[in-house]
Amino acid sequence: MEINTDTQLCGVLGHPVKHSLSPAIHNAAFQHLGLNYVYLAFPVEDVPHALDGIRALGNLRGFSVTIPHKVSVMTHLDTIEPTARHIGAVNTIVKSDNTLSGYNTDASGALLALQHAGVDLAGKHVVIIGSGGAARAIAFGLALETPAGRLTILGIEEEERQTLARNLREGTTLAIEDRMLDADTLEPALDQAQVLIHCTPVGMDPHIDQTCVPQQFFHPDLTVMDIVYNPLDTRLLKEAQNAGCPTIRGLEMFLHQAVAQFELWTGQPAPVPVMRQVLESHFS
Repeated sequence: MEINTDTQLCGVLGHPVKHSLSPAIHNAAFQHLGLNYVYLAFPVEDVPHALDGIRALGNLRGFSVTIPHKVSVMTHLDTIEPTARHIGAVNTIVKSDNTLSGYNTDASGALLALQHAGVDLAGKHVVIIGSGGAARAIAFGLALETPAGRLTILGIEEEERQTLARNLREGTTLAIEDRMLDADTLEPALDQAQVLIHCTPVGMDPHIDQTCVPQQFFHPDLTVMDIVYNPLDTRLLKEAQNAGCPTIRGLEMFLHQAVAQFELWTGQPAPVPVMRQVLESHFS
C-alpha cells in the first residue's frame, strides 16, 4: 500500500517502545486487508504534549498506550469507556474528529482468549494470581462482562491486592475474596476452582524455570491461562498440561487485545490468522 496524503496513522505511545511487536502485528493486518493505514512506535515521555499533537494533526486514527502511561493518559482524554474507567487504565485511544476516547482491550483480550478456548465462565470459580495492572484489567473484565460466579485474588502485594478487591466489591456484584499468595491459600483455592489465570511476570524469559504453582496443586478440571507469552509455553503451562489441565498461552491474550484495537480503529474485522502468524513466527 502506497503511503499518501490519505494514509491514516496509528501507533504505540510508551517509554521504551523499541521492543514492541505492535507495529509488526498491525502493519501486517493493514497490508493484508489493503487498508491505507500505517502503524509506528513513538517513544513518549511527555504525555500531555503528545496528546496535544495528536489532536492538532489530521490523519491520526488511534494509538496503543503502554508502560508507563496507561494510567496518566486518562486525565487527558475526552471520554473513557466504562470498563476502562473501572480498571483505572487505558491501553487504547481512538481519535474521531477532535475527540480522544480511551478503551482497555486487555480485559476483552483475556475474555476472548478464554472464549476461543471454549471456556464457559458462567458460575465458575476463577482464581487470579497477581494484583497488578493486568490482573486488575482481567478481574474487572470478568466482573463486568461475564457471569462468572466467584473470584479469588491471590497476591503478595497486600495493599495492592486489597485495593483491587475493595474496588471490585464496590463496582461489581461478583463474589470476591482476596488472600496472601502462599501454599496454604493456593492449594485450597485451586482445589475448588475451575479456572486459574496467572497475571505476574514469574516464568517470563529469561527466568523460564520459575513458577508460582507447585505441580501437585493442578487437577484435570482446572483450565490454566498464563498471560506470560515469552516463552510461549511457560513452566506453569507445561506442568499444568502434564497434570491433564486444558491450557491457554499468553500469546492468545496479547493477540486478542491487538485484534480489539485494530477493529476499534478500522471498523473492520481483523485478520486474526495473519496477526497470529506474526506473533508465532517471532517467538518460534
